[in-house]
Amino acid sequence: MSVTPLDQKFRPETLIACPRCDVLHLRAELGAHQRAACQRCGTLLVAPRERSFLHVIALAFTAMILMIGAVFFPFLSISARGLYNASSVFEAAMAFSDGWLVPLSLAVLVMIVALPVARFALILYTLWPLGKARPPYRYAHSAFRIAEEMQPWSMAEIFIIGTAVALVKVAGLATVSLGPAFWAFCALIVVTVLNTIFMSKAAIWDAIDAGRR
Repeated sequence: MSVTPLDQKFRPETLIACPRCDVLHLRAELGAHQRAACQRCGTLLVAPRERSFLHVIALAFTAMILMIGAVFFPFLSISARGLYNASSVFEAAMAFSDGWLVPLSLAVLVMIVALPVARFALILYTLWPLGKARPPYRYAHSAFRIAEEMQPWSMAEIFIIGTAVALVKVAGLATVSLGPAFWAFCALIVVTVLNTIFMSKAAIWDAIDAGRR
């Protein structure tokens, strides 16, 4: 049985897959201000390189600043029967830092704080020179790949959902006040969504590969 070689236009490097619905599209040369979207679901596939990179860089910086405030500022306060207590996310995580609950404390800090910060730092490391039309830093390819692999494990939004569910149950027993860190987490989720919308992974990979030649 003989195998006929694929035509040039159907080789893997000439195809791009939609990250949402996995439909394959043929790559095409785009103008400086053109963008490409999936024909099935409309997901952005390729965005104008310079503008896309600058948007993602700005959002990554914003996310890291919000994360600092979300971790160390008061997250919520509870008062009941004359007793009052307020804590930050860091203090809440450290409350489980004794005995056999230490792994839980570490998991909270890693999933909610460390991984999102590390992911945005890797994105900044990758895009900072590309946004200035310069060659990528060394190991930018590996850094962006690790940042993509971290995305499913960054669970700041899951933390907010879990907190909202807990607040519904606690509200009938005590007076709960939301602190600035709670709203910083909410803003962080919005920034993360915008970061995903503006990020054109295909354009980033192309820019990294072009800079490595």
